[in-house]
This record gives sequence, structure tokens and C-alpha cells, in this order.
Amino acid sequence: MNSEQQYIELYQQAREMIFSHAPEVMNAVRDEAFEDFRKQGFPSKKVERYKYTDLQKLFAPDYGVNLNRLEIPVDPYEAFRCDVPNLSTSLYFVVNDMFYRDDKPKGHLPEGVIIGSMRDNPEQVAKYYAKLARTSEDAITALNTMLAQDGLFVYVPKNVKVDRAIQVINILKATPQNAQRQVSDLMVNRRVLIILEEGAEIKMLFCDHAADDRNFLATQVIEAYVGENASLDLYCLEETHYKNVRVSNVYIDQQANSRVNHNVITLHNGFTRNKLDLTFSGEGAECQCYGCVIADKEQHVDNNTLITHKVSHCTSNELYKYVLDDKSTGAFAGRVLVEHGAQKTISQMTNQNLTATKEARMYTQPMLEIYADDVKCAHGSTVGQLNDAALFYMRQRGISLDEAKVLLQNAFINEVIDHMQLEPLRDRLHYLVEKRFRGELNKCTGCKLCK
Repeated sequence: MNSEQQYIELYQQAREMIFSHAPEVMNAVRDEAFEDFRKQGFPSKKVERYKYTDLQKLFAPDYGVNLNRLEIPVDPYEAFRCDVPNLSTSLYFVVNDMFYRDDKPKGHLPEGVIIGSMRDNPEQVAKYYAKLARTSEDAITALNTMLAQDGLFVYVPKNVKVDRAIQVINILKATPQNAQRQVSDLMVNRRVLIILEEGAEIKMLFCDHAADDRNFLATQVIEAYVGENASLDLYCLEETHYKNVRVSNVYIDQQANSRVNHNVITLHNGFTRNKLDLTFSGEGAECQCYGCVIADKEQHVDNNTLITHKVSHCTSNELYKYVLDDKSTGAFAGRVLVEHGAQKTISQMTNQNLTATKEARMYTQPMLEIYADDVKCAHGSTVGQLNDAALFYMRQRGISLDEAKVLLQNAFINEVIDHMQLEPLRDRLHYLVEKRFRGELNKCTGCKLCK
């Protein structure tokens, strides 16, 4: 059986159940997504944007899916404890793919701001849902759209600024059973829709954690519409475990003079594949995209980006850094597309990587595709090892080899972290990155259920 066949049969057999537990706005595009998935199937490594990750292999196991929406027996406040104080955020939880409704964060939201379940906001969601994330163009997006039954909805009205950062904790927790059998492994399909009207501002931090020692497969689709003169800071931090497979697609549309700061941080994982599609639809917009990856053992992290300059006078900047140890594998493929008429474009793409062992592998492919003649665009990538002269210098001054490696790796990654605008998060990441390099971050930080 092909990897996709089990999902095709699952949908055909459980369609009525899926529809009965999902809002109409999501059901309206579900059958179309199913047909798109059936036509495409999972992309092979021969497909350019998926050449570094074997999705057919990752989706082959038979995962349980909580389509009947059984109650999840977990208190997220007990399952998650942030061990770094003063992060000062408004805290929300998504347990697997369900917005946690039992308690509200203590922080007060400005008037008109909505953070909640998609099913509770059908009219606003219907205007934007599945418009950016086109199922005909990506099989993972199609699979997520045909199976997702709820999602997180974020709306900020015109000229409203949300001063306090919004932190969303995504907790993976295996349910005790579904309608057919005991669940040992679990597939989760998360959905996020972010709408920023003209002049709106918000900072959002998504943290992925696992609260069970189980095999998890998580697909995620984030759609973000950033209106004219609006500002979105979007941070995605993964601290799961080696049994976790995470496939995330992020779609962002920017209008005139908007600003986006997108950061993806992988500190601990199993197999991770992140895709970012960002489009400039209005002049004068700017995006800053940063990523840092720390991997060891046999972990795999693949970041794939596409930034499309459709109009003139827009600026994009990308900086991704990897530190790979043991037999880990990293991949970065970034493409900047400057379309006809997108004059005065400024774009810089940089990917720098350290491989600490001979067995670690890094694949890097920065690309520029330019159809305008008045632009300033550049890209570059490096793959190397720790500087022997620097190690020797530190050893001569009484620093052990292991400590010297930690200090140099920290300095290498800190360039990415220092670009982050959310100061408490910067401090927290400096702390967590150092723990990671010292081998002290082997499971979700503060997760009582994993200990």
C-alpha cells in the first residue's frame, strides 16, 4: 500500500464523523482538499521542494487519529512549566489540535482582539480560511485541510496594538483510545489562521512540546494575512523528542508597508520539515526571516523557504544557522523570486552551518530567480567545522576541549538569537541553547509527564 492510500481510505470511511465534529467553514473546502490529495499523493524526493525529506516514509506508519474528538485527559498547566521566569506573555494552550477552553489567560486583550477556536468565529474565518494555503499546490496542505477539525483563530482589528506577547503552547498528548482501538501513536493536524487588519500589531510565540513518550506525527498549516502598515512577529520554537515527526507549512501575505519578523527555532526533535511561503503583495513591505537548528543523534531538520517579490520597493532578509552533531542531517533550500516589475527589490539570503562530526550531513541550496533589472539581491552559504585555531587558543588558556566547543557553538548560534525582537525570549533562548549544547535538554523543558 502506498503511504497515501491509508489516508485516502481513512477519509472515505470516516468522512461523516469528520464532518460532524468540525465547523462548516472547514467542511466547505474539505472534499476539494481530499480530491487534491488523492491526485497528488505524497511528494517523492524527486520533487524539488521535497528533495531532502522522504515524506512517503514518514507518513507510512499507521498512526491513530482522534476524529471522534474524545476528551484529552491532561491539564496543560500541569503538563507545561516554563523554567525561565519573566517571559511575561498571555498564555494559551492547544492540546493536540483542540483549543483549550477550560481557562482563560490572565492577560487582558484590547477591545476587538480575538484569540480562540475557529468554530467560535465562523464568519471571520470564512473570509480567509484556505485562501493562502492552496491545497492544489501542496499535498501536506491538502492532507491537513481534509483532516483538520478545529484550529486557532487570531484576529487583530484596525490600528490595534497588542502590547503583551501571545504565547501558544502546542501540547502533544496521546489519547487513551479512539473509536476503534487503543492508541499507541497519534497523528495531529493543527490549523492556525492569523488576521491583522491595517495598522495592527501583535507578537506571537508558538512552542511545541510533547507530554507522552509516544510516536507523534504532527502536521501544521499557518495562514497569516498582514494588512497595510501592520506588524507581525511570529516565533516558532520546537522542543519535543526524538519520536516526534513535525511537518509545518507557513503561508504569509504582506500588504503595503507591512512588517513581518518570522523566526523558527529547533532545539530538540525527531524529524522536522518546515516550509515558509511568503508573498509581498503591497509595496514598501519588509520581512526578516531567521532560523536556528541544533541537532544530534539521528535527528533531521529541513527548512524550505520561498519569498516572492510581486511588487516593487520590498525588502527581505534571511539568516539560517545549523549546528549538527553525531549522525544528524540538516537541509536548507531557500528561493527568492523577483517577478517582472518588482523593481527596487532588496534581498539577502544567508545560510551558515557547522558540522561537528564526519557523519553529520548538511545540504544547502540558496537560489535567486530574478525577472527585474533594478534590484540588489545576494545569497551565500557555508558548511564548515569548528575553528581549530580558536580551539587551540582556548585550550592553551586552560579551557577544556568540551567547554571550548560549547563556547564556540554558542557564539555561532547567538547571532540568530540576538536578532529576535522579543527580549524575554532572547534571554530564554540563550539559556536553553547553552543547556542544549551541554546535553541537558533531552526532553521538553518543564514537562512533568515526561520525567
